[in-house]
Amino acid sequence: MLINGSFTDLLDPRFDEIFDAEYTSVPDMLEQFYEIKSGTQLTERWSQMGSLPDMQEFTGKVGYNDISQGYDTQATFKEFAQGIQVERKLVEFDQFDVIMNKPKALAETIRRRRETDALRPFNNAFSVDTFFYTNSEAVAMCSNSHTTTSGASTTTGFDNYVTTGMSATAVASLRIQMIKHRNDQGQVISINPDTLFYPVDLYEIAFEIVGSSGKVDTALNNPNVHEGKYKTMESIRLTDTNNWFMLASSLMKRWGLKWRDKVKGEFGMVEDFDNIVGKWRAYCMWTNAHVDWRWVAGAEVS
Repeated sequence: MLINGSFTDLLDPRFDEIFDAEYTSVPDMLEQFYEIKSGTQLTERWSQMGSLPDMQEFTGKVGYNDISQGYDTQATFKEFAQGIQVERKLVEFDQFDVIMNKPKALAETIRRRRETDALRPFNNAFSVDTFFYTNSEAVAMCSNSHTTTSGASTTTGFDNYVTTGMSATAVASLRIQMIKHRNDQGQVISINPDTLFYPVDLYEIAFEIVGSSGKVDTALNNPNVHEGKYKTMESIRLTDTNNWFMLASSLMKRWGLKWRDKVKGEFGMVEDFDNIVGKWRAYCMWTNAHVDWRWVAGAEVS
C-alpha cells in the first residue's frame, strides 16, 4: 500500500499511543464492583455448590451429608466495535490537531460502554436480563421469590426486594432484611451491609442519611445511628432516578459479580486507498454475570 505526503502521519503509530494513554488515564470503575479476570473460553460458567447444615454433636459416629448442586450461571462473550474515518482533504486544511483527538474519542466510547455494561445488573436488577448470561434460577437479581435446589423453606430470608424510596427508615429496614438472608439450607449467614449505591439524583438524601449527626427528619436532633455507618457510591449510569441498592462489599466480588475480558480494548488503523480516507476502529470483547444474589438488596421505587 502506498501512502503519500502528510496523510501518512494520520496512520502514525503515535495514534495508538494516544489511544492507550487516554484509555488508561481514568481508573476503571469496574474494579469497585467486579471480580475481573481474563476470559479463557467462549462461554464462561460458574456452578454453585450447596451449603452444609450446622455441625452436630458427636455421639460416637460422624454423620455425613451429601453436597447438593446449586444453580449454574453461563455467560457468553459479546463483541463491540466502533470506527471513525477522515477524508484526505481535511489534512490540507490544517485539521491535524482535530484529527489527533479522534483516537481519544474511540477510547472514551470503549470506557462508556464498559461502564454501561458493568451496571447492567443494577439497571436490570428487577427483571431477568439475558444479554450476557443466563442463571438456572431464572429469577431477577433483586426479587422476593428466590428459590433453592435443596428443598429448604424459602419463606424467610430469600427476599432482597423492596419498593420503598430512600430514607433513613427505609435504610434501617433494608439493613435488617439483608442481615437475615439465608443460604440454600435455610440458615442465617453472615452478611454485613456496608454500602449504599444510588443514582446522582439521590445524592442529597444519601448524604443526609449517612453524614448527619442528628437524626434525619426530626426536630429533636437525636443521635443518627446511620452516621458514618455506610460507604456511599453514586453513578450517572444508573438509569432510574429513584431506585437504590444496599451492598455487602466484602461479598460483592466473591459471591456476586464476575467480569471476564477477552479483548479489553484494541485499536487499529488503515487507509481506504481507493476513497482516500483514513479509517480507525476500536474493538473489544467481554462478558459479565451475577452468580449469587445475597450480597445485594434493591429498592424498585415507582
